[in-house]
Amino acid sequence: MSDKKSSKGIWKVISASSMGTMIEWYDFYIFGSLAVVLSTKFFPSDNPTAAFLSTLATFAAGFVVRPFGALFFGRLGDLIGRKYTFMVTLMLMGGATFVIGCIPSFETIGYAAPVLVLILRLLQGLALGGEYGGAATYVAEHAPKNEKGYWTSWIQTTATVGLFISLMVILLTKGLMSKEAFDEWGWRVPFWVSIVMVYVSFLIRKNMHESPAFAKAKSEGKTSTNPLKESFGNKFNLKFVLLALFGATMGQGVVWYTGQFYAMNFLKTVQSIDSSQVDTLLGIALLLGTPFFVFFGWLSDKVGRKVIMMSGMLIAILAYRPIYRAMYASTDLTLKTEIVEKTKVVPSLKEIDATKMDSIYTTTKAYTDGTTVEEIKTIHFESGKVMVDDKGKDRVETKVTKMINNSDRWFLVLMVFIQVIFVTMVYGPIAAFLVEMFPVKIRYTSMSLPYHVGNGIFGGLLPAISTYFVTTSKEAGDVEFYLEGLWYPIGIAAICFVIGMIYIDRKINTLHD
Repeated sequence: MSDKKSSKGIWKVISASSMGTMIEWYDFYIFGSLAVVLSTKFFPSDNPTAAFLSTLATFAAGFVVRPFGALFFGRLGDLIGRKYTFMVTLMLMGGATFVIGCIPSFETIGYAAPVLVLILRLLQGLALGGEYGGAATYVAEHAPKNEKGYWTSWIQTTATVGLFISLMVILLTKGLMSKEAFDEWGWRVPFWVSIVMVYVSFLIRKNMHESPAFAKAKSEGKTSTNPLKESFGNKFNLKFVLLALFGATMGQGVVWYTGQFYAMNFLKTVQSIDSSQVDTLLGIALLLGTPFFVFFGWLSDKVGRKVIMMSGMLIAILAYRPIYRAMYASTDLTLKTEIVEKTKVVPSLKEIDATKMDSIYTTTKAYTDGTTVEEIKTIHFESGKVMVDDKGKDRVETKVTKMINNSDRWFLVLMVFIQVIFVTMVYGPIAAFLVEMFPVKIRYTSMSLPYHVGNGIFGGLLPAISTYFVTTSKEAGDVEFYLEGLWYPIGIAAICFVIGMIYIDRKINTLHD
């Protein structure tokens, strides 16, 4: 009976912790999921590539400040408790997300728009820096001794579920309005929706109790008076913090973002697949892959954390280039047969003002395998002459959108699903791995920093760095430019794999409680 009661109790803890964490990830990822749209709203429109890179850099800024949030809120969590700290992070995240949805566009308020978005993005990063460590610590401190991998793996699903829900909310919003309406104001709706979810989560979390391990430490007067000094000023503990970062979370971070965010950006910007098709196929792959977080968390209780995490990293390192080569080939138009008689070109003119005008050519093409392509070529004129950019080249923009056939779609679902499996292997066991490395009194602080440096900095910078590599390689005329972005995750994961294999004890499990 007591087992049944304790199991019911921990499910209550997990549902309360998971829902809040999932909403925070939803808030965080809405920005990334809408990066292509946001680049046209909050940044100057005269250079679309620079605007998209700026959006990714703003997205990355939220990741870069996560370690600072980990230090600030981690210290707070070790001083006053887990529960109250992640109540604050939830409200901060929800408020920042809602306000992003209210900011006027660049056309309306100029450079104030990207500045405000950046400030709110930094607040989101600080909030997430405090949230994850609190939720993982809270669940682990309620979990039975030999089942921490299984129970904490439920928290590990929240990031992927949050991304999945962000994609579904975007698809639903797009489905309920015209393309023009979504582009004009509908993109704001997913940001506004978060305030309702945050309120529900707040009501659930309000009734939670403090974790038993922390409550016991507090009642015995064993909590830390200076968590930062004890975490990072103590050489013995600092060694574990550095080992956690360079031997585990750094590689886990880049595998996570490659399998989900880089894959999404690659499909939308490099392969030029229709945004809604990408969101749908990504959603299917995430849905199929999510149960494996729990499976690998459970398995890590049986065979150890190290063997699963290191295997996931190694397989990812070896498989990324073949996977992305196959993904690119599946929609490569040079490998498909065009139905020439179905090609249509529709010219149009768009007057901007008295002196400026756009000449637009919309070309639609069909291919024998069912693929259709829309190519919009825009030539900018001023006073009857073609405008030039800062490099002296004609200002001509070409936007290609592919609608892919069913077989290509399912093939790409499979390719993303395989990458999500790598993610579940490295990410499923990592919360338990980190929690077990540090004592209760400095656990929140000690585990939060390596986690958020590994994920926030090494992982969060991945979309911007990899997109930059791909863009420069394409401009340099590299035939396989689309693979260049993978050198960053492969290199980071390889370094992490070597350090982890050498220095992490297979049964590293200090079990301080």
